[in-house]
Formats: sequence, C-alpha cells, structure tokens
Amino acid sequence: MTDVEHRTRRAWDTYGTHHLRRGTPLPDVNEVAWGPAPDDPGDEILGDVSGLRVLDIGCGTGRHAAHLARAYGAQVDGVDASAAQIARARARHPDVPGLRLIHADAVGHLGTAPPYDVIYSVSAFHFFDPHRLLPALGTALTPDGRLVFTVLHTNSDGHGPSSTVTPRPEVLHLAGGGTLTLHMWVLTPELWQVLLDRHGLHVRRITALDAPEEENHASYRLFECRATASDG
Repeated sequence: MTDVEHRTRRAWDTYGTHHLRRGTPLPDVNEVAWGPAPDDPGDEILGDVSGLRVLDIGCGTGRHAAHLARAYGAQVDGVDASAAQIARARARHPDVPGLRLIHADAVGHLGTAPPYDVIYSVSAFHFFDPHRLLPALGTALTPDGRLVFTVLHTNSDGHGPSSTVTPRPEVLHLAGGGTLTLHMWVLTPELWQVLLDRHGLHVRRITALDAPEEENHASYRLFECRATASDG
C-alpha cells in the first residue's frame, strides 16, 4: 500500500469512528446504487449473480454486499482496509448467509483468494493506485468473469479528470460538521480504458452518472468490463 493509500485508509478510519460514535443508522438497500441519482442503474448491471462468487472492493458498511447475498444467494466477500468501516459493517450485518466481511487491503486479498465470478466496486477504485490495483484484478477473475465499478469523473465543484495517473486531494464532509481530506486518482475514461486493457480487462461499456441537482456538478463513470479471455 502506498503512502497516499495509507493516509486515505486512516481518513476512512476517522470517518468510520465518527459514525460509530454518532450511532448513524444504516438502513438496508434494495439494490446496488451505482450513482447519485435515484433513476441510475441498479442490480441489473451485474448480470445474474445467483450462487456466484462475488467480491465487493471497498465495501464500507457492507450494505450492497449484504443485499446481494440476501437477494440472490450469492457468495459475497466484502473487503475494506478501514477497520472502523468493517466494524460498522459487521455490527449491522452479523449473520447474513453467504456474506463474509474482511478487513484487509484489497490488493493483498486478491493475491491470495481464489478467482471470483464477479468483482464490483461502488466509488472506491479511485482511492487505489491503479498501478497497484489493476495488475491484481487482471488475474482475479474466472474466465468470462465480470468487473463493474464506478469512479469519480468530476467533483461537485466541476473539477474534471486528469490525463495522468496522479492522485489529487478531495474533501469528504462529515455528518454533524467537519471535513476530511482524501486523495483520489480521478482519471479520464480514456486513461482508465488504456490501463484496464493493459491488464486483460476489456471495457464493454462506460456510462455517465450525474448528480441530479443543478448546482452539483459531481459526475461519475460506470465501467462494465470482462476478462479478455471472454472475447476468445
């Protein structure tokens, strides 16, 4: 894990501890929320996950992972490097059949776990150095395995993506007041695609997901990928 990623992990520990102390409620979700708008895509983006091995990278409080295990009988691993976020997830989802919540660096986990049928991530990939994460992902999927993830494209102030693999600071607002600064790799879709292709991950579709509020310029990109071998 790089120094930038270590600092980000510590920031998420601070964030998780803040919410543990506040007792912030964690209602269940009925589908995966990929973007900021209520009419954004949902579970259908993942395809059929019934009974499959699924990995949620940067699972946070585990709500999406728990939903997929409950709704489809998927065998879902949720992995997060933040001890506080995993503590929140385990407290909220202590006994969901098929769900494992793992406190670990995702790259380290990918290096030791058997291949997954589906790997997904909701707004967490931009916290990882792509040069460290993507090589691990390239060998972590089964043949014809699916990778789906969202990343920040433009922040709420309209600051757009970079054409170089360089992290930049972004502000995370805390409920009840206060902020945390985290660093993210906010890259152009073209650069993401080059990096993914380099590691055997073929991009099938990229979808723009924009904040619905006119004054909020936040925009995300949803990537749907397959292992290159699937195009054989």
